[in-house]
Amino acid sequence: MTWTTAGLRQLDSIIWALVAGVAGLVLIAAGVAGFTVELRSFVPPFGTCLLLMLASRYYRNRRDDPNLASALESSAQVIAFAAVAAPLSYIAASIALPLQDAAFDGVDRALGFDWRGFMVAMQRWPGFFEFMRMTYLSVSVQMTAVVLVLGFSRRLPWLRVYLLAFILAALVTIAASALLPAEGAWLHYGLKGDAAAMPVSHTSWPIFLGLRDGSYRLVMAVGAEGIITFPSLHAALAVILIAAFWPVPAARWLGASINSLMLVATPINGSHYFIDVLAGIAIAVLCLAAARTLVTRLAVPPAAVARRQLAPAAAGVAAPP
Repeated sequence: MTWTTAGLRQLDSIIWALVAGVAGLVLIAAGVAGFTVELRSFVPPFGTCLLLMLASRYYRNRRDDPNLASALESSAQVIAFAAVAAPLSYIAASIALPLQDAAFDGVDRALGFDWRGFMVAMQRWPGFFEFMRMTYLSVSVQMTAVVLVLGFSRRLPWLRVYLLAFILAALVTIAASALLPAEGAWLHYGLKGDAAAMPVSHTSWPIFLGLRDGSYRLVMAVGAEGIITFPSLHAALAVILIAAFWPVPAARWLGASINSLMLVATPINGSHYFIDVLAGIAIAVLCLAAARTLVTRLAVPPAAVARRQLAPAAAGVAAPP
């Protein structure tokens, strides 16, 4: 894809503005709601971001390596946004609107999804259950890997599509979780199990409940738990990662396979309802479309867009979106 450097820099400015906006919102909301901000927990991520940005500036201005420079800056953007988005989700949960678990469970039943049966089936094979756990936890590694893959394969506009889709999906899921909070299928059903059979998300339950009853009022970057039930951000990220890896032939099917398995693992390890996963998938599709539209308008020259539209038309086929 043809792109303009000025357009890519404008997109980077938009991404940093979103990070700064979320950080400002967290500080204001934390003060209003009586949260304590654990400043030390923000030092490692933002220190890492500073080093990455200095390296990016060096490879952009001194070594003229836009691929490495983009990969370094995009890594900083992922880390910085994750550091401020997690506290935002805590503040959203503290609004403590009525829980919607009964409604979500009702939708699952109407769709024919048996959450208990799914859980029992998964736990019959401990080895497979553990494999699903590892797949579920792979999201952090994948989010870093896709930045490097897209950066070094010169797919710089698509790298920005990935970043913007991730940020938009996270913001939408946080907002939805504030309006439609849920404690998750495991707590809703009152299920119990030993440590080996507990979902990955079980460590977040006391924090979620404490945020709702006011007994927990601490926000942090390092050590923050994922507390969103509806919609599933894990499901949204699985779809976004599939799309992000897809343009790279060497990574396409590996990314699709891992993230398809992550979708299967999400209901158990995230204690999600099936409708949470469906909603996450829908949000990912919409955010990818919005991100691609923005990147095309800002980073791809109009002449290049016109050529892509006219070539298929001349061949008698529909133009790609």
